Amino acid sequence: MAEGETTALRSVRASFVFLTRLPVGGFPFSSEDFRWAAAHAPLVGLIVGAIGAGLFHLLQPLGALAAAALAVGASLLVTGAFHEDGLADTADALGGGYTRERVLEILKDSRIGSFGAAAIGFSLIARTTLIARLEPDALWALPLGFAAARLGPIWQMALLPYVTQDAQSKSRDVSRGGTPQALVATAWLLVFTGAAHGLGLISWQRIAGLASALAVVTLLTAWRYQRRVGGITGDFLGATEQLGEVAALAVLAWHAA
Repeated sequence: MAEGETTALRSVRASFVFLTRLPVGGFPFSSEDFRWAAAHAPLVGLIVGAIGAGLFHLLQPLGALAAAALAVGASLLVTGAFHEDGLADTADALGGGYTRERVLEILKDSRIGSFGAAAIGFSLIARTTLIARLEPDALWALPLGFAAARLGPIWQMALLPYVTQDAQSKSRDVSRGGTPQALVATAWLLVFTGAAHGLGLISWQRIAGLASALAVVTLLTAWRYQRRVGGITGDFLGATEQLGEVAALAVLAWHAA
């Protein structure tokens, strides 16, 4: 640990290390650092969204659709397609597995099947077109939407059992996060939405619509995961985040009309 660096700061850095490819340093991280990393997922989403929003703004001369596509591509580079991988594996497992055992078996398969390819295609197309629709609002809507999309998975992690506690799993320490981490993540999002409202960027009604859409995504996916395998996996959390991004961008683009 660097001299004078607090556990809270190290957990923020651990969150960026786990969820992105950004070179924040800080190695080695302890299990406790990674356990608290989940608490800062909305902050990571804010930064990833800000990078995409900035690129979208700079590339506007190419046209909204092309700029949006390149902004989404930049987010894939920043995160290493971390959540997209979870979405693809989840779609293949839930679409092709008819028993709990078969679902978990498919989740361990690194190959992408037809369900997974279709899910990734849907996610990329939906996010690209919605960002293009946002246009000037994208500068604040992308950071806020990406931050909001990362809260649902943290609450799922806190409230549902983790069903693949593999000692070799890269998410083993992060998955130990519970209600305290979810409450901190919620506080991050409240700060972001409060700041956006204070700056006159978003109304309380719009915030309520965003919260409602994400609550529906979180609850429906949690119900599905619980019904199929009795809990969550890292891939399931990635799928929830991806669906949350689409839902958040859809609500914000709808209100931008």
